Amino acid sequence: MTPNLSKNWVAALLKVGSQVRAELQPLRSRLLNDPHYRMQSIEEVQMAAALGVRIDVNRATVDDWLRLPGLSIHQARSLVTLSQSGVPFHCLEDIAAALSLPPQRLKPIEAVLQFCYYDPDGLETVQRLNPNTASLDALLKLPKIDVFLARRIVQNRQFYGNYRNLVDLQRRLALPPDLVATLMHYFQF
Repeated sequence: MTPNLSKNWVAALLKVGSQVRAELQPLRSRLLNDPHYRMQSIEEVQMAAALGVRIDVNRATVDDWLRLPGLSIHQARSLVTLSQSGVPFHCLEDIAAALSLPPQRLKPIEAVLQFCYYDPDGLETVQRLNPNTASLDALLKLPKIDVFLARRIVQNRQFYGNYRNLVDLQRRLALPPDLVATLMHYFQF
């Protein structure tokens, strides 16, 4: 940020259209349009919060966590792994405990964090399977997977090794796009 910006830069940023200070336009655009933009300062976090940028901590990806200043890739991976294994984060103190940090260290990024509750038995919460470790019975519980496809997944895995990702699985099994579009919501590599 340029040092000559006014103290009320958040208010200036939120003004409509051409009234936004010219030097803030590129940053405003990056915050709103680039999902991989990594915020450089607490001021940018506050600006993002004022613009409505939110990170759902219970569904955040590594890329989402890396948008925040001060978080390492190892911390981001830890949070995602915990979340994907079913550990819910209810508040800032939960995130701090998971990272072995004092909560006040994370207080500056709290403005963009969103703590949503998801019912583990609800329809919107899908338990994802790893096709590299899933049993035949587990695969049969997924929609659009019949006994023949489940066997192909397991046999191909045993013969050629683990699937690297969804693209590898699709290529090796010659799966049609509509089936892959369904399975991508149920598989996690």
